[in-house]
Amino acid sequence: MGYKPFSRKQLEVLTWWHRQSRHHGRDAVICDGAVRSGKTLCLSLSFVAWAMSAFDGADFALCGKTVTSLSRNLVAPLLPLLQEAGLACRYLVSKGRLEVSCMGRQNRFHLFGGRDESSAALIQGITLSGVLLDEVALMPRSFVEQALARCSVAGSRFWFSCNPEHPLHWFYQEWIRKAEEKNALYLHFTMADNPSLTPEIRRRYEGLYAGVFYQRFVLGRWTAPSGLVYPMFSPQRHLAQPPAPPEEWYVSCDYGTVNPCSMGLWGRVGQVWYRAAEYYHDSRRTGVMRTDEEYYRALEALAGERPLAGVVVDPSAASFLECVRRHGRYTAIQARNQVADGIRLVSDALKSGRILIGPDCRDAIREFGLYRWKEQSAQDAPVKEDDHAMDDIRYFVSTVLDREQPAGAFAAVVRPPVSFCGAGGPTLAAGGKGVRL
Repeated sequence: MGYKPFSRKQLEVLTWWHRQSRHHGRDAVICDGAVRSGKTLCLSLSFVAWAMSAFDGADFALCGKTVTSLSRNLVAPLLPLLQEAGLACRYLVSKGRLEVSCMGRQNRFHLFGGRDESSAALIQGITLSGVLLDEVALMPRSFVEQALARCSVAGSRFWFSCNPEHPLHWFYQEWIRKAEEKNALYLHFTMADNPSLTPEIRRRYEGLYAGVFYQRFVLGRWTAPSGLVYPMFSPQRHLAQPPAPPEEWYVSCDYGTVNPCSMGLWGRVGQVWYRAAEYYHDSRRTGVMRTDEEYYRALEALAGERPLAGVVVDPSAASFLECVRRHGRYTAIQARNQVADGIRLVSDALKSGRILIGPDCRDAIREFGLYRWKEQSAQDAPVKEDDHAMDDIRYFVSTVLDREQPAGAFAAVVRPPVSFCGAGGPTLAAGGKGVRL
């Protein structure tokens, strides 16, 4: 890949902390906006450049939703750039630590995951000189505030990146809207700020999303969802039967006794999954409640003689999962149940045509036309009505389709010419101009 010059906004991220920058007196930088807008790579590169210029023998934190996602999305693309720039890097995976050396200085970068409220305990006790929080809007407030509280060393600074979420999200309210009050530099990114994205790639991303996800991930807006959850669903486009015998089969299940129970039979033809048939039982409508064994027999009838690769089940349905396991015929798989992420994945799959619905799946089709966002809510939450086929579809897409996505799909990276350890000290070459760090 050839070198690309940095965009103006990327240069601001790379140099805001430098003594010659007009932003030098800021305590923090916040980068939000569209996906693939070039903010994460520049932020992480700038973070290490600042740390190696300002400290020696210090500890820093790199934080993400999980250590695995942080390692994949931030550390993996960052390491080769640091090494090309002349820094000695040692990534101790088992210890969750990156050690970086340059010109006689060495600093330690510890990796932390902010998955849930309990994660705050993981970062307690350490003294930090700075913290970078990647995808900060996905982390609980308790974890973020504990990480910031660890930065007690003189000269320490905060670095944030995120894609937009709900406009009532605590980070938007407390940091982005109060950036001046917090003495933070706020930079909003669009895809146009990433010079490594070609017009064709930008159009591809613009075509991947619809509704609230288009507003957030393409336009970079902090938008509240409203109306239908899946406005892109169209009977003309999304109703189809498998054109050939499927190569692989699954069943997905949203289990219910009082609430409806919905199962979908999925068959893969090439890269497309078809909901070829469904089972839907509403005890309120029929007046008949069914047992685990009765639902298991319904599962067998839906599958027929097809060799199922697995049965993806609502993770809260422990008794039905155990029932499927005890019969020994099918592999029971506990579904991934992150609602907001799952809805986004289903939206992507509908938009790209990776899932299609059989015309006889009447309850799924009915629910697509009724499934709506909850109004006047501080969180992204659908109304808990007419959502049972929607849930089993979300379980299938989150658990089966999401694992099929290739790592680094559609990745585009600016690989800047950077020299940290050249004669005279660290230098950043940006668009042909050298900036002494």
